[in-house]
Amino acid sequence: MNRALYFSAFLSALSCCSSATAHDTESGWTYPPACCRGDNERGDCQEVPNTNVSTAPDGFTVLLSPGDHHLVKKRHVFRIPYGATIPSGDSHFHICLHPTEDDVNCFFAPAYGF
Repeated sequence: MNRALYFSAFLSALSCCSSATAHDTESGWTYPPACCRGDNERGDCQEVPNTNVSTAPDGFTVLLSPGDHHLVKKRHVFRIPYGATIPSGDSHFHICLHPTEDDVNCFFAPAYGF
């Protein structure tokens, strides 16, 4: 068996046995399992309003208030360096909060910024 086939089999086994699950966004792409735990209602990833995200020379600033993300119970200001972003699968920003609402696990940004 060649190396690519071994790697593919390993990834398949890992995804079957992993306790982390991912869910789809409203536009249809799937959050990576390393970023999201749960489903559409209880998962820790969610689209955030573009108006809540601003840019600075060193990265993004994300303002989240209760109602902007289903896990958020208080106001947050997150600063995310450009190098720590993941390309979004659509034209929207998405954030994954884990293990608590105080921690950004993954941040997805559109390729063009806004």
